Amino acid sequence: MRIAGVDLPRNERLEISLTRIFGIGRTISRKVLEETGVDLNKKARDLTDEEGVKLRTAIDRDYKVEGDLRRDISMNIKRLQDIGSYRGLRHRSKLPVRGQRTSTNARTRKGPRKAIGGMKKKG
Repeated sequence: MRIAGVDLPRNERLEISLTRIFGIGRTISRKVLEETGVDLNKKARDLTDEEGVKLRTAIDRDYKVEGDLRRDISMNIKRLQDIGSYRGLRHRSKLPVRGQRTSTNARTRKGPRKAIGGMKKKG
């Protein structure tokens, strides 16, 4: 089963396998399955063609997913950088954007520690 350019895992419950699509979490997954009338506990391999089409059309019609969503997010970040906002500057310098401390932590965003050259222990 392929929805929004993503192959759904065949042996997971639909509620979980839909979350493999970028932009769809558990809540939206449940909502889509409920409005299309497909059972949450059904596995992706047990879907009929018409149920697959229902899911695909519901997701395409109501939600931005995968490429469109990624493009929107990157365009929003680019806009913040272009107008020179504080958040845009933080994005540009690859620092935390949402007010976290950076004197310690923030390693995920800043990258691994850079070793201080010439500071070897004697002994």
